[in-house]
Amino acid sequence: METSRTKNAALNHASFLERLATNRMIASIKDPRHIETALSLNHQLSGVFLLTGHIGVIKGYVDVFKEHQLPVFLHLEKIGGLSTDNYGLDYLAKVIKPTGIISTKTNVVKTAKKMGLLTIQRFFLVDSEGLDNISKSLLLSEPDIIEVMPARIPDMFDKVRAFTSLPIITGGLLYEPEQAEACLRHGAAAISTSKPALWKSIASTPIIQ
Repeated sequence: METSRTKNAALNHASFLERLATNRMIASIKDPRHIETALSLNHQLSGVFLLTGHIGVIKGYVDVFKEHQLPVFLHLEKIGGLSTDNYGLDYLAKVIKPTGIISTKTNVVKTAKKMGLLTIQRFFLVDSEGLDNISKSLLLSEPDIIEVMPARIPDMFDKVRAFTSLPIITGGLLYEPEQAEACLRHGAAAISTSKPALWKSIASTPIIQ
């Protein structure tokens, strides 16, 4: 079982990184009405972050995105009724079967990774201590990808990249395509935004190494 989970996680990781190399935009969905828009752009998006729904509907959402071969990640702190203990995450991995999860919590990321889920740890950079927090947390949780927010401090991504080679996704407080492009120039692998108008605005450009 663990070998199977490890293989699935590796395949999901490789597939998602391949999409990140060409599609630099992730649709963060806070409103179910935006699901159809995301599906219509499935060849332009690297994936979807679900920040809406509850335990009764979330599998249906996940299945729809998987049918369209669009990687889907659940932000666990935003999904109603879903426990993040071992039992809840095991149920998530075996029954709901998203590509992966997003969480701000180190212990949740560690457990989800053991369940064979691709893991994204979200960090908020509010001051200089935030950089130290990211560095220390990464040693404990070992996520596959990190998300740094807000996106309006693109020069800080260079500092984060100085101590990790993990792909960096960023979002928050983005209103114009030029703001998103500045993040990409400073080393962000992709942009996440809940604004459909921005989902198709980022050109396909190589990730800066």
